[in-house]
Amino acid sequence: MSNFVFEDCELDRAGAQKILDETLKGADDGELFLERGASESLSFDDGRLKMASFDTSRGFGLRCVAAETTGFAQGTELTEGALRRAASAVTLAKNGHTTPLTAPGPRRTNKQLYPEIDPIDDPAFAPKVELLRQIDSYVRAKDSKVVQVNATMAASTRTIAILRAGGARYDDVRPLVRLSVSVTVEKDGRRENGYAGTGGRAAYADFIKVDNWKALADEALRSALVNLRAVPAPAGPMDVVLGPGWPGVLLHEAIGHGLEGDFNRKGTSAFSGRIGERIAAPGVTVVDDGTLPGRRGSIIMDDEGTPSARNVLIEDGILKGYLQDRLNARLTDVPATGNGRRESFAHAPMPRMTNTFMLSGGVPKGEIIADLKDGIYATNFGGGQVDITSGKFVFQCTEAYRVRDGKIEEPVKGATLIGDGPTVLTRIKHIGDDSALDPGIGVCGKAGQTVPVGVGQPTLYIENLTVGGSAG
Repeated sequence: MSNFVFEDCELDRAGAQKILDETLKGADDGELFLERGASESLSFDDGRLKMASFDTSRGFGLRCVAAETTGFAQGTELTEGALRRAASAVTLAKNGHTTPLTAPGPRRTNKQLYPEIDPIDDPAFAPKVELLRQIDSYVRAKDSKVVQVNATMAASTRTIAILRAGGARYDDVRPLVRLSVSVTVEKDGRRENGYAGTGGRAAYADFIKVDNWKALADEALRSALVNLRAVPAPAGPMDVVLGPGWPGVLLHEAIGHGLEGDFNRKGTSAFSGRIGERIAAPGVTVVDDGTLPGRRGSIIMDDEGTPSARNVLIEDGILKGYLQDRLNARLTDVPATGNGRRESFAHAPMPRMTNTFMLSGGVPKGEIIADLKDGIYATNFGGGQVDITSGKFVFQCTEAYRVRDGKIEEPVKGATLIGDGPTVLTRIKHIGDDSALDPGIGVCGKAGQTVPVGVGQPTLYIENLTVGGSAG
């Protein structure tokens, strides 16, 4: 697929390279990012196929960087004329720039973290619809309280080429699939929902085996039935235990974004200028690792061509570093970390997370729960809001339980966790021995761009966290 981006279009590599070299002469950095993409989505709801879509896209993003100034233009017309028009716009970034540094290109990598495949074609359309129908029938047959089932499949393939001044080229083919099930149950006029999803950079075959999709459907139904018997959550300051895996989304939002290089270079993060300081309780180690095979947030290279890496952000409570793209790394005189990501060719790259998670400690989950005398055990999260400058967050728990005297008791609904990332890091009392990643459902938004990510953590005991609840 190395020349796929130039197929069926007027633009060829030699012509594109010539324009790029002219554009970046006298600049500090920049690249031509070329992409072809295809995506498919199917949704089965109320016993029938309700939505099926298929989209293709192609285009380029041309970037010219001079000092802190970035010129960026994008287009969907792969012609020399379109590229020259874009070049005339982005070269304005060089106006008045007389001391170009001409940053060296990224080193190459031979890592292979996912197969070069197109998951859209396998299985074919009809078997996908039949699979969704089977999921619907299976869930409805399991419990008479089920009133609605929504099963969805989504797949995409992005084929990219990054051209740099002087002729260097970096290629990648990125598959991504996702399977999810949402269930609504009803009893005595009360309705509640449950959800489960999975996915990653692999073929559908890795996720749609019978045992796998049945386990997914069972989990969605279980979650809905738990919520059906949940009582209003209490409110006030209390100790909270967070479950392993997906609850790491709180870590991602409340802490991870604050460790991205652009916020720290500009001094707008609560963690700015604190490298080498203790910012978390002893034992807290947080990494961002884009090199995990097949994971949703993994990338062989970032969208600037820098190889993906395992970056230690916090080690034993000490802040070790930030996530960097090329621009912010150059301006702060540190290496790029392989975190320059963009949603598509139509967007400029910026520092973004890949798979961000906390490593295990040494305390068994049972001991952590036993130490919680009166509080909340939260095992699943929905949406949340975070202020990067202060680290303040509000997160909604979609599955949580009241714990009394070390025993997990009734499920609660309407619980929200309120706090700030820097403070939470210092209030971690116990770190479980069961660190896990989410099942492959993470999507991260920043500055209007979304990218697939992974999150994770072990079971965590956090002291004195504010819980917003609905109990009277």
